[in-house]
Amino acid sequence: MPEWFIWPYWLTPFIPIAVILDVFVGASATLIFVTAALGVIPTAALMGVATEELAAKSGPGLGGLLNVTFGNAPELIIALFALGAGLQEVVKASIVGAVLGNILLIMGIGMLAGGWKREKQTFNQTAVSSQALMLFLAVATLVLPAVFVLVHGGGLPHVEESITDFGHDVNTISIVASGILLLTYVAGLIFSLRTHKDLFNPSGEEHGSPLGWSVGKAVGMLAFAGVAVGIMADILVGSLEEVSVSLGLSEFFVGIIIVAIVGNAAESWVSIMYAMRNKMDLSVQIAIGSATQLALVVMPILVIVSFFLGPNPMALVFNGYEMASLIIAVMAAYYVVQEGESNWFEGLQLLALYAVLGVVFFFA
Repeated sequence: MPEWFIWPYWLTPFIPIAVILDVFVGASATLIFVTAALGVIPTAALMGVATEELAAKSGPGLGGLLNVTFGNAPELIIALFALGAGLQEVVKASIVGAVLGNILLIMGIGMLAGGWKREKQTFNQTAVSSQALMLFLAVATLVLPAVFVLVHGGGLPHVEESITDFGHDVNTISIVASGILLLTYVAGLIFSLRTHKDLFNPSGEEHGSPLGWSVGKAVGMLAFAGVAVGIMADILVGSLEEVSVSLGLSEFFVGIIIVAIVGNAAESWVSIMYAMRNKMDLSVQIAIGSATQLALVVMPILVIVSFFLGPNPMALVFNGYEMASLIIAVMAAYYVVQEGESNWFEGLQLLALYAVLGVVFFFA
């Protein structure tokens, strides 16, 4: 295993530490939250490695489906626990934050670090632009239910709210829109894995199994990682409300910045390392692709599941900060990738935009 890929596993001791502090010691919520957040990172990394091992042995079609299914599993698991706790606005904030983190923070760091000593870096314009367009479609779909609410005299949720019931019509719009988003992503899979698969493997190389695990071992590790992420997510969500109060932070800020970064830390590191090795096709596709999965797959799944889990269905109605940030971020990302090349200054500008949004979220 490459040395740069090992670092998340240095945080493995935080998994039992978080359990001990929460179950046996009864430590402060802040300490529990921090240890659980650090414990999520190695479990997410292990889940990613196990998925890659299975994908390498399953062929490009099934392998791609596995990456879609488990690529953002940590964020989904954390969101499911928050959904069950009735923290619907935290759920929406964490998914929006993960999307922003991928296309502004992670892609920004990658372009800055990878392009620092290079005049420019290039990537497949068609492949990346197709994913960026899918992301734009998703954001447009996520915004429209809020427009419906506003046109009919309603109001958007406030950042301090935990749950809001928008009524039957908005819930119906949300469930239908979620279905359309999922179907769109299926069509995107056919495009990237079947009809235009060469665009997404520009080197023409078949990427083999990184560690040479057997299928049985990979499945076992994936199951173990899923259970571990679930345990850490339960502890993380259980301490979130108290941590927000003790630190003087809104649950909105904790969800859209801290929880979002934690859930995506391991995958983000891989994207940055690829950029530093001048493999920008992989780096940008990981960042844009992950954001697209979150918007087109994870968010719709959460809406559908909310009809069975939690106090009432979760509508696709975001607060003003979330809507504005999504629109601005996707427009910025699409502008940056449309030429098929990047440099360190473009990365710096993406990071500057993320920093400004973070400041606004802090005072929201």
